[in-house]
Amino acid sequence: MTTPTAQKILTDRIGRIEVSATMAVTAEAAKLRAQGAKLVDFGAGEPHFATPRHIKDAAIAAIDGNFTRYTVVSGIPEVRKAIVDRHEQDFGSSFAIDEAVFTTGGKLALFNALQVLVEHGDEVILPVPYWVSYKDIIQYGGGKPVYLGTEEAENFRISAEAVERLITPRTKAIILNSPSNPAGSVIAPADLERIVRLAHQRSVYLILDECYIYLQYNGALVSGASFTETKEHVIVAGSLSKSYAMTGWRAGFALGPKPIIAAMSKLQSQSTSSTAAFVQKAAIAALTGPQECVAEMRADYLKLRDQVLAGLATIPGLTCTIPEGAFYVYPNVSAYLGRPGSQTALELASRLLHEAHVVTVPGEAFGTREHIRLSYAVTHGDVDEGIARMKEFFANLG
Repeated sequence: MTTPTAQKILTDRIGRIEVSATMAVTAEAAKLRAQGAKLVDFGAGEPHFATPRHIKDAAIAAIDGNFTRYTVVSGIPEVRKAIVDRHEQDFGSSFAIDEAVFTTGGKLALFNALQVLVEHGDEVILPVPYWVSYKDIIQYGGGKPVYLGTEEAENFRISAEAVERLITPRTKAIILNSPSNPAGSVIAPADLERIVRLAHQRSVYLILDECYIYLQYNGALVSGASFTETKEHVIVAGSLSKSYAMTGWRAGFALGPKPIIAAMSKLQSQSTSSTAAFVQKAAIAALTGPQECVAEMRADYLKLRDQVLAGLATIPGLTCTIPEGAFYVYPNVSAYLGRPGSQTALELASRLLHEAHVVTVPGEAFGTREHIRLSYAVTHGDVDEGIARMKEFFANLG
């Protein structure tokens, strides 16, 4: 007879993933705050701006109008039309309404896309450094991440040649995130087009995480879905969280081939069902309303980027690539590793939190061992205070 202690309780698939590193950092920081610590939080990537007034007003009007019931799982037609129209206007894509699904945040769009595409043993090409959740979502579905190494000296550039070398008969998908989290790197338009066409030619699905696409500092905005003749192998995962300061609203979407979007909606029907009704109305206001708010936030992020880079440059031994978008810097801290109490970036980040009260995320979460990530989606005063604390910490590091 099998005893309760000998029984297997948890599934293999839950054992294949870890707790999100950024959420773990957020939780640890919350504990210190509860104890009275005054932290400078460069941890979780969350805009410091308030959600624009016209978006909040749309949600309030929806609630006051009792638009608070279930909707169709994939989102009301109006929100899907707003998604499709916004993307077409800004990037020249050509998706129909039934090629769009509204999701509870951009992460769910990525999760659902990978779960309906990836079978056990399928390979997914993943550039390094990568956002913390990609690896775990792939592995949860039974897939195998195939890591595409990039060079820090080349600003973590991703090339079509490097991608092609990793494609095998088992390759099911490629994930691209541009601008990237954690380094703020942007794939050059020429490289992006070559990768899109390569994926199409090899019948490999290209999953484009466009969470930060509007937060790019230089050049024209280009989506992998702009090359419409390859759309049958392109899935866009998008989010309103960063562009419109709507992180807590959980407003995301996916665009892609109708059969894949239908499968994602099917999966969603058995998990979250529809997103909150009033959030869909808020999303419509964000996507169809004035876009000046996005430009204003982007302009301030650029100032914050330059401010934090200037501050990091005053800390001897730290080096940092120049982000071309998003709101992160990814400094190399290898000069300070290997010492007692800071053998790894993980230990160093822990000491920064507990000794300097500066929240960062260690590079191990993103696939590298020599870096920490700082989000500069904070006030200018927080940047000055955080850099001052870091400078003192590193000066005294034993």
